[in-house]
Amino acid sequence: MMRYSPIALLGLAALGCKHAPPQAPPPPEVAVIQVTPQTVNQQYEFSGTVEAFKSVQVRSQVSGVIVARPFTEGQAVQAGQVLYRIDPVAYDADWRAARGRVVDAEARQANAEATLSRMTALLKDNAISKQEYDNAVAQAKQAQAGVDEARGVLDRAKKNLDEAQVRAEISGRVGKALLELGARVRGSEDVLTTIDVLDPIYVTFRPSGQQLLAWRRDSRANRLIQPGGGLQVRVILPDGSPAPTLGKIGFIDPVLDPATGTQAFRTQLANPQHLLLPGQFARVQLLGFSRDSAIVIPQRAVLQAMGRQTVYVVAAGDTVRPREVAASSWSGDQWMIDSGLAPGDRVIVDGLQKVFPGMKVRPVPASAAAAQPGAGAQKQGAPGGPAKP
Repeated sequence: MMRYSPIALLGLAALGCKHAPPQAPPPPEVAVIQVTPQTVNQQYEFSGTVEAFKSVQVRSQVSGVIVARPFTEGQAVQAGQVLYRIDPVAYDADWRAARGRVVDAEARQANAEATLSRMTALLKDNAISKQEYDNAVAQAKQAQAGVDEARGVLDRAKKNLDEAQVRAEISGRVGKALLELGARVRGSEDVLTTIDVLDPIYVTFRPSGQQLLAWRRDSRANRLIQPGGGLQVRVILPDGSPAPTLGKIGFIDPVLDPATGTQAFRTQLANPQHLLLPGQFARVQLLGFSRDSAIVIPQRAVLQAMGRQTVYVVAAGDTVRPREVAASSWSGDQWMIDSGLAPGDRVIVDGLQKVFPGMKVRPVPASAAAAQPGAGAQKQGAPGGPAKP
């Protein structure tokens, strides 16, 4: 009987063993949503500039040297509050001289009227001629005119004396002092400071001519954007938080700016805490628009590269196909798709990092994928474009 060594037996076993072919990995699971048209709120966002509700330049009506500036720059002032005092000596002297001329003119008038009264009695008795009487009447009228002129000069002198104290015309926040103590004011030529009203406040934004045309073609949107319409305006502060109050459209520039092709819209809103200040830039969101039969998908499903917007859809046979779309605006965290998708399309929203065109996948509804333990791909940030509110 032939005997084999252990090494030979191992060699024979190796020769008789066949390797099983490796099994293909299962298709990766991706979360999809099925495109379904719906009515959604549509939000528009624009860049805006903050403007004072009122802005007044403070000027003096008289000239002279500034002798006092009893206000603190940047603080609130009240209407009638004294902001500047101009040397009043010359204006006080003019007022006192004008007052003396009024007294003199009134005395002349009293004498002329007394003379006319006597002349009237003598004329009845034919004791004087008609010419003498006419002369007395003329002198009385001249005396009255002298009084009126003297009183006018007195009023002007009093006004100039009062104007030597420059007062705030409105209540608001006073700006920087542009002239200081000892400076000579040349009357209304010089701006002394400014006063801004900050509550309420204006915010101006500029939709494009193309956007305006789209709104005006939609009767419902056209009614909203009219002054006094139902459109609400939310202003986003520089730190990303919303202003505490909403605004309304109060003014629309009747013409487009030929340089930019935009039209100025102005909203007014309460600003009790002065969070909005003139000169700031802020984002403006328009609330109240809606869109029927809109196709919306999560922002994380839209990929942007080279100026194009693309989504991945699961086509027939559960294969991945890229689809170029046009996503022009958003509602909440949903992109509104203008073109590129049709009702019934299955769009991949999670698992994008592990698929490529032509790949076979196992699609599951996005809600079901999120409910599975350990499932759910990393949530992607919104693609480029407007930021979420």
